[in-house]
Amino acid sequence: MRILQISSAKSFGGGERHLADLANGLARRGHELFFALRRNSPLIPELNDRSRVSIVPLRNSFDAQSARTLDRLVRKHQIQIIHAHMARDYPLAAYAARANPNANLIVTRHVLFPLSRLHRLTLSRAARIIAVSPAVASALQADGVAAAEKISIVLNGVDVGKFARAKESLDRPAFLGRWNLPPETLLVGTVGELTPLKGQEELLQAASTIVNELPHAYFVIAGTDHSPDGKNQRRLEQVIAELNLSDHARLVGWLDDSAEFYCALDLFVSASHTESFGLAIAEAMASGAAVLTTATEGARELITEGENGFLIPIGDVRTLASSMSRLLTQKGERHRLGLAAQETAREKFSLDRMIAETEKIYEAAIGDRN
Repeated sequence: MRILQISSAKSFGGGERHLADLANGLARRGHELFFALRRNSPLIPELNDRSRVSIVPLRNSFDAQSARTLDRLVRKHQIQIIHAHMARDYPLAAYAARANPNANLIVTRHVLFPLSRLHRLTLSRAARIIAVSPAVASALQADGVAAAEKISIVLNGVDVGKFARAKESLDRPAFLGRWNLPPETLLVGTVGELTPLKGQEELLQAASTIVNELPHAYFVIAGTDHSPDGKNQRRLEQVIAELNLSDHARLVGWLDDSAEFYCALDLFVSASHTESFGLAIAEAMASGAAVLTTATEGARELITEGENGFLIPIGDVRTLASSMSRLLTQKGERHRLGLAAQETAREKFSLDRMIAETEKIYEAAIGDRN
């Protein structure tokens, strides 16, 4: 198949990891992949074949110049599948699909945020809509944007083999040494964009009660701040100072090797207020880390309470602190949870499964026209 992937992403997150892994996997299966991306897109370095990247402004949903450029790309390369991943790109992709009768519009919905009237109209015209979790699919069905048979659930995939290899090769004392931490450190970590929705401030508040009883506990927040003036990072730095956590917590920004980080953790924590799927949770599970997470829509679909992780109420700092304290003092329990989480990841979150299921959706959309 000839497939055009469209993304106006300015920063790299779970949706962009999904797109890069999907595209690279489809290319390995012999399909022809083309890309419409912004200049300096964070996706470009993640693609195995960058020769078919077209730079398109993709300013917003009403960018007529970009819509015409996409139309020309689709016609030039005889594209069969136009796949858009961000809401502001849906209308532009829909225009290109309408102008090229042999092209099929596929959209992936990665988030649970409400759709505008324009985006609901666009989705109603898609050949297929991919939801990254049952929670997203339920939201789409409740919104009435398309017939149920047009909505397919394809769970995000992670490279479980990469995390397993990282676990086997990890030299944990050396890893901790690079951060000037002693070998006996109890390492707690979280990964995600620096934003109030991810609950990093609540994590720090809970940490402030733990370090008094567990002085070897150390908290690492990995992720970047995409706010225009960096206010989210400044706020977290202020909280660390106010809570006297400077010797027990740090912000480390973007991690080039997140697999090693996950594998070094004693406990992965997600204090997020909302997750449509929770790719960082799935990656932590694939690494064999014990997982403690708030009971967001996505987390409830990944974690079976008490079997492969624990769920706590959203925004409940006291429960977060007590749950972290309990798990940090129970090494055997953390080990049991980590093994179960890793097995869940192998069974449900493989990249090959995600790629194969998406491939079938493409084939079905093309088959509907024949």
